[in-house]
Amino acid sequence: MLASQCLCTNLRRAARGVSRHYDGALDGFGINVAQYSLLCNLQRLDQPSISSLAEAMGLDRSTLGRNLRVLEGEGLVQLVEGDDLRNRLVVLTVAGEQRLAAALPAWEAAQQKLIDQLGAEKRETLLALLDELA
Repeated sequence: MLASQCLCTNLRRAARGVSRHYDGALDGFGINVAQYSLLCNLQRLDQPSISSLAEAMGLDRSTLGRNLRVLEGEGLVQLVEGDDLRNRLVVLTVAGEQRLAAALPAWEAAQQKLIDQLGAEKRETLLALLDELA
């Protein structure tokens, strides 16, 4: 692999590697890292609108919509009408909650492996740098 000083290239390469790491951990649960993150955000936000969920996750509505359709097809989320008929809410189903609970130990193990690899100090530095860039 050619070395590059480009921040974008290196961040994207690192992000793909980290995604592969978590995807591997979630392999037996029928969801990938993006879907796991979406389900976690749904659990945390408790029936958000599509717009507020997209904003919370830093995604555009079309990308979020594609991911939601997959999870809806799996019975993990449900789209329901909100108070305003123009606004749809995203609900985590019981099956979605169960899938999250089942995958949590694998996610935590993957997380711990990366923390162990980096060490606590580098982890804190990385989180601060990523927050600054975001």
